[in-house]
Amino acid sequence: MLYLAEVQKQKGGLLGSAKTQLKLLACQRTDQSWSTVSEEVIAAEEAGKLSDGVLVLVEMNPNRHVQRIQEAGRPLVNILQNFSRQLEKFKIKEEEINQWKQSLTFQAQELNRRQMDMEARLEELQQMEAQQQELETSREEIEKLQTQIERNRQELEGAWDHLRGEQRRFEEYKAEYQHAVLDEEQSRSLNELLAQLSTSIAPTETLREHLNFAFEMLESQQAILNPYWQQLQQQKIMVNQQQEEVECQSQELSKRQREWQQAQNSLEQQIAELNVNTATVECKQEYARILKEQLRHQEQLHQKIHLFAATIVDAIPTRKLDVATLEKMPLEQLQDMVKDLQQKLNIDCSFVHEQEQELKEKQKNIKELQQKINQASQPESGFLEAELADEKDFYQILNETLVGQRRNLLEQQYIFKQYQIVLLQRQGKTFVNEQDQTNIDLKSILLQTEMQQQQQSQELENLEREIEQMHPSIKQMQEVIAQQTQQQEAQRDLLQSMEQKLFLLQTATAESRGRLNLYYQALQPIQDCVNGMRQKLQEIAESLASVQETAEYQLQAVTQIRQTLLSLI
Repeated sequence: MLYLAEVQKQKGGLLGSAKTQLKLLACQRTDQSWSTVSEEVIAAEEAGKLSDGVLVLVEMNPNRHVQRIQEAGRPLVNILQNFSRQLEKFKIKEEEINQWKQSLTFQAQELNRRQMDMEARLEELQQMEAQQQELETSREEIEKLQTQIERNRQELEGAWDHLRGEQRRFEEYKAEYQHAVLDEEQSRSLNELLAQLSTSIAPTETLREHLNFAFEMLESQQAILNPYWQQLQQQKIMVNQQQEEVECQSQELSKRQREWQQAQNSLEQQIAELNVNTATVECKQEYARILKEQLRHQEQLHQKIHLFAATIVDAIPTRKLDVATLEKMPLEQLQDMVKDLQQKLNIDCSFVHEQEQELKEKQKNIKELQQKINQASQPESGFLEAELADEKDFYQILNETLVGQRRNLLEQQYIFKQYQIVLLQRQGKTFVNEQDQTNIDLKSILLQTEMQQQQQSQELENLEREIEQMHPSIKQMQEVIAQQTQQQEAQRDLLQSMEQKLFLLQTATAESRGRLNLYYQALQPIQDCVNGMRQKLQEIAESLASVQETAEYQLQAVTQIRQTLLSLI
């Protein structure tokens, strides 16, 4: 299991060694989450190299034995970065949830409004059904009247047929007995027949009253329907206006969306260009940093070579050997002296090499301490800076000591070479003087390093000038892009608002059109029924008028027959 712990060092006294412990602070669960633990302290000599108070990550087995220890600086930074990213994701999710809540609230309000509209429509439909029932009742009464009129018409036609038969018989009788005079019995019989014929004429006043009442009821129903038809016409006009407004807003929205997309494409191109310029500047800055680092190393190398050359120049002429004495010295003694000088030179070289290795180790320690100071917290950096100052002082002392040791070593090398030259000459061997060649090589190396430094310095100046020239243009592009980004965001918010308004208007238009179709479907059958009943009533009125006219003709005929009978009697 992985734990977060703090290194604690306890002093063991003047002669005792420091005891290193780990104070457990938190542990990692299986779901990558962290939880606090009881402040348990465990011994861990593996953390002896770490400073007191440093946070580390400790991996332990189930037996509570430490398996691995690493500094917690970089992992903690990664954990905090992941936590920050999770917080940003949570904020985005929370904003989306709030937007969904607002959308659901709006949908709930819209559903409530639609439910109220449906209830109102249901009430209107119930009223229309009641009116339709009244129309059905009126239609039944009209059918009854129509049946009665038809029955009366049939009776009237039968009476007419009977009258025509009597009239025909009367004409026959009249033709047969033209000069005859009716007796009392015959006149009485004819009067009874005429009275029966007169009483058989159907009365039309009652039918006229019923028919007028039916017309009045039908007109009252039409008067009830007329406001609905007017409302339907107004809603139709309003729906057409809403549809025109929807089309206008849709065209305007499409136009603005195209303009926004064009501006967005242009902005993305500018952002891409800015990224390219920024990447170019970063590459040039990185190259400038590398050039500065190379110049610094070359300067250090140049100083070392210059110091080494100066040391050689200063060390060589310090001592003058008595060559004549060496040439007169016995050869065996000279060989022993050269051998002793070589052994001493090897010992001194080994010692100087060890000192130089120690100096390199001090340089490495100084770099490590500098890195720890850059990553450490404020309280810990103070101790590290004090330790760094001590290391630098020790490094300076060791470096100054090595300067003299190097000079002595070069002087010994020079003396050894002089002895060796004399020995080789006395042995009849040739010796190549490497000192002059070394000086020449050092001078050429110094000249080359100076030329390289000048070239790289000039290249660095040109590069820094180019970077300085690119910075204002990049800053200006950043300002323009930031301004355009704000404008695009504002325009996008406006487009979203327009889309929402257009959606609401389209929804309202669709609902109005649905209500319009519903009203039309509900009103049109009732209106067709009223129109059909009106047509039937008009046909009944026309039939009633013809029946009344026929009855009047019948009464006139009866009156004429009576007058003729009176004249005969």
